[in-house]
Amino acid sequence: MNTPADLSHAKLLNRSLGARLWGWRYLFLRRLVQFGLLLLFFGTAHWAWEYPAKTPLLTGNLSGSEFIGLIPMADPFAALQIFLTGHVLHETVLTGAAIVLGFYLLVGGRVFCAWVCPVNPITDLAGWLRTRLPIPPMFHLSRNTRYFVLAASLVLSAITGLAAFEWVSPVSMMHREIVFGVGLGAMALIAIFLFDLLILKNGWCGHLCPLGGFWSLVGRTAQLRVRFDRDTCTHCGECARVCPEPQVLNLKRLEVVGVVNSGECSNCGRCTALCPEGSLSFDLRPLIRMHNRRAD
Repeated sequence: MNTPADLSHAKLLNRSLGARLWGWRYLFLRRLVQFGLLLLFFGTAHWAWEYPAKTPLLTGNLSGSEFIGLIPMADPFAALQIFLTGHVLHETVLTGAAIVLGFYLLVGGRVFCAWVCPVNPITDLAGWLRTRLPIPPMFHLSRNTRYFVLAASLVLSAITGLAAFEWVSPVSMMHREIVFGVGLGAMALIAIFLFDLLILKNGWCGHLCPLGGFWSLVGRTAQLRVRFDRDTCTHCGECARVCPEPQVLNLKRLEVVGVVNSGECSNCGRCTALCPEGSLSFDLRPLIRMHNRRAD
């Protein structure tokens, strides 16, 4: 027979488990989106998924695709590189790039990195292992390096007549390999995993990837942002500890503006789910401004 103490202990355990599951909700949702998109591409390519009848569901890959034969989508960064090579972009590509760019301008540029990019689960796994293994970084690198790589990709595209980053992009290689079964995607993933695990924490996504740099610039206008409530924050530092871009959680700036403005925030949800005081939460910019005016 269970004593009241046993029952109380069981309730605490259940509450703790429930809290952990609730804290993982954004991780579950991100993986659902990432693997769900891969499944849609794979199912259309290999199992002839159609909707409506005789209309492929989702063709192509993350560089260029078409949904139900009506909605074109194209990677704006890839389209920009192709434009700089001197090639004339097809009207469908321009329309697709405009649709994708418009979506991320509103929702948040680097939402792509945390919610769509198929490399993200690999880098997240490497980051998770680093927190459990005593592996110091071999060197330090400025997070602004990705912007230099971004600029170099565009310059090389213009000089060589080839879409420079698209030729070596691990995102494109991995996605093509998963969907079509060809390419060097597995080798690229292994290299990124080892680089992030053994050499530099968040090395690829946080320091080098020019696609992430591109979406960071786009994301500065995003309407979906992380709101900061300075009245409830206790400065415990847990949010910065789990954030893959901890520089965006500068408390001195957050206390002034009350919102994570930086385009480098990927809206991954780690900080909002972990914050014990609930000081960080997703909201829209107009509502955040309204909330801050009331708080003042």
